[in-house]
Amino acid sequence: MIFIFLSLLLLVALLFKFLTSDGDFTLLSKRHAKREEIEDKVVWITGASRGIGEVLAKQLASLGAKLILSSRNEAELERVKNQLTGKHAPGEVKIIPLDLASSEEFLKEAVEKAESFFSGAGVDYMIHNAAYERPKSTALDVNEESLKATFNINVLGPISLTRLLAPFMLSRGRGHFVVARHPTPGQAIYSASKCALNGYFHSFMRSELCQKGIKVTVVCPGPIETSNGFGSTSSGNKFTSERRVSSERCAELTIIAATHGLKEVWISNQPVLAVLYLVQYMPTVGYWLMDKIGANRIAAAAQKGNTYSLSLLFGKKKAT
Repeated sequence: MIFIFLSLLLLVALLFKFLTSDGDFTLLSKRHAKREEIEDKVVWITGASRGIGEVLAKQLASLGAKLILSSRNEAELERVKNQLTGKHAPGEVKIIPLDLASSEEFLKEAVEKAESFFSGAGVDYMIHNAAYERPKSTALDVNEESLKATFNINVLGPISLTRLLAPFMLSRGRGHFVVARHPTPGQAIYSASKCALNGYFHSFMRSELCQKGIKVTVVCPGPIETSNGFGSTSSGNKFTSERRVSSERCAELTIIAATHGLKEVWISNQPVLAVLYLVQYMPTVGYWLMDKIGANRIAAAAQKGNTYSLSLLFGKKKAT
């Protein structure tokens, strides 16, 4: 009887933990970032001028990282740099203005410059944070220009940057790439671009280079409180009724995942986290749910409603 009672109590505790979680169990079990894995290491962040990229820069600087910040907006990068505090910030923070849609020659120059900083110490962490994201819409509404822009910035740019940077890491026998993916209804092209990047890192980078000191952490974020940032699912509108993980918490969990060398992590509140588990472990049920809410979610987004409400399952087009 006592055994049954304790088992039920444990089950209730685990259920409560799951319902209140903002990340997968493996990630949350790590609790804190390993400072020794970040302090005095060179971390290059793309898309660092705003959103989660900016928050990542602030948290990494406080952990003693040597930072290289990149985005298309140099003035905003200077603003972020001047707000950083830490062992090497703001004085030693480096800035490389970067457009991921640029030619390979330009990206090569950026990589060589990053490698030359800090007395040629080289890049230890490459955080692929920059992304091109459009408001939610049906896949058929996306024009060719938007399609090409999405893939140039979200796929071809990061892959080229990685391909150019990886040989330097291999020569040192160490390096770590952090990337994000997030398939979601209403963002088919954006999701496709992220899945392409995910496939590249899972197959080429992880399978071919993992025995040579190169690590990869894939971050799968759900709805985040930011616009057009790393892992963000927002199109610039603020939905007060949606439960979103804060940018600060998302950045914190991303750093925890990277410093513990986790291969893939999920960051989200409920009910999205539950859907991620279902898709992974019960795909028939998980994809049924995604099919069920897909059209309703696009309609809710168009009306600036809650695109993560359980009521979408019952056909309500505008959840408040």
